[in-house]
Amino acid sequence: MKLFRLSNLFYLGTGMMFLASCDLVKDMTYTVNPNPLEMHGDSVKISITVNVPEKGMSKKAKAEVTPKLGSYAIGTWYVNGEDVTENGTTINFQNGGTATFEQTIPYLPEMEAADLVVTGKIYKQTKEKDVLPELKIADGTIITPYLVNKTFKVLYEEDALVRQFNKTTEATFNFEKGKADVRANELKDMDVTALVAWIQAAQSNPKIKINSIEINGYASPDGEISKNDDLSYDRTKTTRTAIIALMKKANLKAFTDTSMYKLNKFGEDFEGFKTQLAASTTIPEADKNLFIRILEMTKDLEQREKEMINLGKSYTELDKDVFPKIRRAMIVVNYTEFGLTDDELKAAASNNPNELSVEELLFTANKLTTDLNEKARIYGIAATNFASDYRTHTNLGAARFQLNKSSEAKSSFEKAGSLKENGITKNNLAASAILDGNRANAKKLIGQAKTAFDSKGDASQKTAVNYNQGILNIMDGKYAAADASFSENSFNKALAQVLAGKLDVAKKTLSGLSETAETAYLKAIISARSGEGVDAVVSNLKAAISKNPAMKDKAAKDREFLKISTEATFTNLVK
Repeated sequence: MKLFRLSNLFYLGTGMMFLASCDLVKDMTYTVNPNPLEMHGDSVKISITVNVPEKGMSKKAKAEVTPKLGSYAIGTWYVNGEDVTENGTTINFQNGGTATFEQTIPYLPEMEAADLVVTGKIYKQTKEKDVLPELKIADGTIITPYLVNKTFKVLYEEDALVRQFNKTTEATFNFEKGKADVRANELKDMDVTALVAWIQAAQSNPKIKINSIEINGYASPDGEISKNDDLSYDRTKTTRTAIIALMKKANLKAFTDTSMYKLNKFGEDFEGFKTQLAASTTIPEADKNLFIRILEMTKDLEQREKEMINLGKSYTELDKDVFPKIRRAMIVVNYTEFGLTDDELKAAASNNPNELSVEELLFTANKLTTDLNEKARIYGIAATNFASDYRTHTNLGAARFQLNKSSEAKSSFEKAGSLKENGITKNNLAASAILDGNRANAKKLIGQAKTAFDSKGDASQKTAVNYNQGILNIMDGKYAAADASFSENSFNKALAQVLAGKLDVAKKTLSGLSETAETAYLKAIISARSGEGVDAVVSNLKAAISKNPAMKDKAAKDREFLKISTEATFTNLVK
C-alpha cells in the first residue's frame, strides 16, 4: 500500500497551475490496495482511495480522477466539495475525508509491467480550472496465478483381456434301451475319434492344460425310475472302460488310470427329453406341446413315468427319434486354454499386429509398453481395426495428448465421445477444451465427469478429475478450493497454497517434489513473499534459470520481486 501526494510531482513550470488550483484542492494523496496490483481469475481488482486533508477540498471544487493501467483507461471518478451537487463523493471542507473507488477490469498482458497512473481535471463548479498531471500511484501487476500448469490429467480405458479360458470338449456314447454295454460302432463314431485325436494333440500344445474328465450317465424317462438310476451309473462305468481302452490304443498312458475319471449318474433325463423332443422333425408341433403340458402337469414322478411309457407306446416316433438319443453317456474333458504370453504379445504387436484382438492390443499398449510413441502406434492400429470400440480412440487420444499432439488428441477424444459418453470421455474432452482456451466448456465437461465418477468410478479416476478441477479453481481464483482438489502433492497444489497465503505449507509441498524450473521459480516467490532476503530469492531464481533460461526475462518484470528489483545481486542475475 502506498500514499502519493498530489503536490509531489508539480514542476516549477507548473507552479502557477498548482497555485491557481491549490485554493480548490490541496495535498490530495492516493492509497492503492493492493500495491502492486494482482491478477486473479483473469481480472484485476483496483481499489483507489483518494485522501483529502482538512480544508483540502474547497466547497465549490470538483476533482475529476481518471486512472489508467498501461493504456487501459479504467474510468472517471469524481471527488466533490460540499456545494457541488453532481455525481461523486462529497468531501467535507472542514474535516477532509476519503473517497474510495473500486473497479474490476479484465487482465491484459501489457498490464504485467505497467504502472497504475492517475490524471484528471479540477473544476470550480462546472468550470474547468486546472489539470491533474499524470501521477504514478501503484505498480502492476502480479500474475502468479498464470504459473498454473494447465495440462489436465487424461484417462485411459482398461482392457478386458482374459488369458485363461476354461473350456470343455466332449463325445457321446448312445445305448440301447435298458442296456449299458458299449457297442462297437460307438467307438468309431466321429465325435469319439475326434475327442481322442484332440487329447493326443493337446499333449504337445503348451496352451492346453487338461484338468479333469467326467463321464455323465443318463437314462430315458420311459422306464422304471429305480432301475434307470442304476442304469445311468452302469453306463458311466462301461464308458470309462471303453475310453481307457481307446487311450491305451492311442498310447495316451496318462489317461489310463481309472481315478482320472469322475463318474456322475443322472438317472432319467427329463430335461434331455424336452430338448430332443423340440429338435425332432417327425413329430408335429401341436403334439410336442401337448406332450410337454401333460408331463409338466404331472408332479408325481411315478405317475409321470407311466405317462411317458404310454406316450412311447402311442407315438412310435418318440421311441425312434427321441428316447434313443437320451440313453447315453457323455465324456466331458474340462481344460484350460491359455492365451499369448507377454513376450508373444509384444512380438505380435511388432510383427503382425493385425492378428491381435482388440483386448490384446489394448493390453499390450497399456501394460507391456512404456514408450509413449509405441503406445500411440499400437493404439492407432487398434483404432483402425476396431473403429467401433470407443476405448481404442480414448486411449489413442490419451497417448497423443501426452505426446503434446493436442489437435490429434482432440480428434480422437471427439470420436470416442461420439461412440460412448462416460466420465472418461468427458474428462478427456475437457483436457482438450482447456488447451483450446474454452474454460466454460472445460468446466461443464469436468462437472459431468465428476458426476459420472461419483456414482461409478475408481479412486484413480476421481483423483484425476479432481486434479483437473483444481486447475480450473486456480484459474477462477478459488485457491482454497484448488488446494482441497489436489489430493496428491504437485506443483499446482503448491501454487494454490502460495496463492492462498499458506507459504509454509507450500514450502513443505515443494520439498517432496523433484526440482524443475517451475518449482524453483515458485520457491523464489515464496522467499520474496516471506521476506527471506535477496540472497534466498536469487538462489532459487538461479536454479530456475539454469533449467529454463526463459525464466530470466520473466523474473526481470515479475512484480513479485519488486522489493528487491534494485538490489545488485538481483539486477545482475536478470539483466
